[in-house]
Amino acid sequence: MRPCKIPRIVSLPTLILLLMHSTSAVAFQAVDEFEKEPILYSTSTPGNRVEELKAAIESGQRTLQKTPEFGYLPDLLKALEVPVESQTLVFSKTSLQMRRISPRTPRAIYFNDDVYVGFCQSGDVLEISAVDPKLGTVFYSVDQHSPDQPAIQRQTESCLVCHSSSRMEGVPGHIIRSLYVDAGGQPLLSAGSRTVDHTTPVKDRWGGWYVTGTHGTQKHLGNLVIRGRDVEEPVDNSEGQNVTDLKFRINPDRYLSAHSDIVALMVLEHQALVHNRLTKASFETRQALAYDEMMRKMLDKPEGELLESTVRRIQSVSERLVEALLFVNEAKLTEPLKGTSGYAEQFATPGPRDNLGRSLRDLDMSTRMLKYPCSYLIYSEAFEQLPTAAKDCVLQKLWDVVSGTDVSEKYSHLSQDDRRAIREILLQTKLDLPDYWKI
Repeated sequence: MRPCKIPRIVSLPTLILLLMHSTSAVAFQAVDEFEKEPILYSTSTPGNRVEELKAAIESGQRTLQKTPEFGYLPDLLKALEVPVESQTLVFSKTSLQMRRISPRTPRAIYFNDDVYVGFCQSGDVLEISAVDPKLGTVFYSVDQHSPDQPAIQRQTESCLVCHSSSRMEGVPGHIIRSLYVDAGGQPLLSAGSRTVDHTTPVKDRWGGWYVTGTHGTQKHLGNLVIRGRDVEEPVDNSEGQNVTDLKFRINPDRYLSAHSDIVALMVLEHQALVHNRLTKASFETRQALAYDEMMRKMLDKPEGELLESTVRRIQSVSERLVEALLFVNEAKLTEPLKGTSGYAEQFATPGPRDNLGRSLRDLDMSTRMLKYPCSYLIYSEAFEQLPTAAKDCVLQKLWDVVSGTDVSEKYSHLSQDDRRAIREILLQTKLDLPDYWKI
């Protein structure tokens, strides 16, 4: 196994230095540490897909058309290349425009690989979050009542109250929750709440969400509205299973799609986790390197050598990203899942594909999410623009796993065929891999 290519100092020379680093490590965990150097989250200029559209509108090169029913939503999705088929519907009052949300009027979420858009019926704004390679998740709003071309406004404080907690690795990120909800859309927090990602068992997912699709005898908490304020266990959600039509729950004409697709929900939960881990890897590495530089100057150490503790920090955060990319601890499916909106077909289309026609976007949805369990987000700009130290570590760890060098229990869910297929697909579709991948 090759170590990450990070030069290191074998050990810290004094107890004082150890204590200083320990104190700094605690400081780096503060909720708003990303507002300081080297991140400067709120004061730095973003660089992402939404910023590009914002600039085009402000320069007059692009306009957004408004519709009576949906405002700027349809044209905004088109401009950002977000498919309508990705629509998912959440009816818990757990977002900015909570007074607009209820089981009869759920909030719609649309997404692609790097943008998420939220829409509420009669809402004041469209809510946008963009995956920014340097700043993680950046939040925006679009005024739905603007009679002229709407301004895309960046939001910070109001969004970060909920979107930078420990549930999101302590960085600006995304959160998906499953909880019990009453008839008014109020979450029944006394009955518990769960953060959902691809490791969450199906039986615990989608509380407070509508779900359209079939899933056999597997149970979930979607489409469930609790009457009253008490949750009696075991909860009977038999009417919420294998639902393919929401017309008796909502007015589908008030949305761009009549669906809240089960496959779209699965993908949404996976990529929210990976996006958060990408941000954490970027921030932690940059913070560690900045701290290291400060300490080297104090100790009069030469450039190009990193403190052992710095190397460990980068390796640790990189491995957590690899775990997300390779679906470590992914919850198993016991029967096939099938959506209703056509999202599955739309999702798989972009590729890229190898000479055998294989893609990391090929879905399984019978026993797991992907046919070849390595996240397609490895092609994203957020991955490409990881700090070099982190990216080198991630690629080295990925190679160790897919080449069969790392046979630890953590990665035992990957068969030899899985590892070979992932390795072969990446070798043909990801052109910037290190030379040792090509041996």
